[in-house]
Amino acid sequence: MRIRSCFLALVSVLAVGVSSFAQPVNGHGEPEPVGPLTYDPPFVDVSAYLTEEDDINAWYTLVYNLKQNFDYICGDTFCEGEYTNIESLRYRCSVERTTGIIGTCVWVFAASNEEISPWTGKIIADVPAWQCRSPLVWGTSIHDLLSALSGTSPLYAELPGTDQSLYDGLATCL
Repeated sequence: MRIRSCFLALVSVLAVGVSSFAQPVNGHGEPEPVGPLTYDPPFVDVSAYLTEEDDINAWYTLVYNLKQNFDYICGDTFCEGEYTNIESLRYRCSVERTTGIIGTCVWVFAASNEEISPWTGKIIADVPAWQCRSPLVWGTSIHDLLSALSGTSPLYAELPGTDQSLYDGLATCL
């Protein structure tokens, strides 16, 4: 009995000691820094990377045109099924701060389908969201992306280094 008590006490001490070495994790499963950062993280949002006015204008024009392109085709393509009101929420890219190489670009969409219960009068809403990764090849720079998608129909433009478009990426996502 005494050995068991000593063993349990030792396990408790070890558990407390080991847990003090564990690094906190944020809500996305990524490690949280312990104390102030002494370095800059490698990736930033594209809006934090671009500094030239022409590049900033090109980015916001691209985002605007993507939304317009999607809105134009939605009713004849992606919005014909269960969700007739799919909305483009945001197109966002992470960029390596020193090289301008894109880490990931994601286009986020949401929709809804509502049903009314005839017995209770309650409205039941199904509200899905999609995170559609752009089919970019590793090594694509933000400047190459802005150049390739600079026209009024960026949804259909060929992505740098591929034979795919953002539309092709949506077809496998939505």
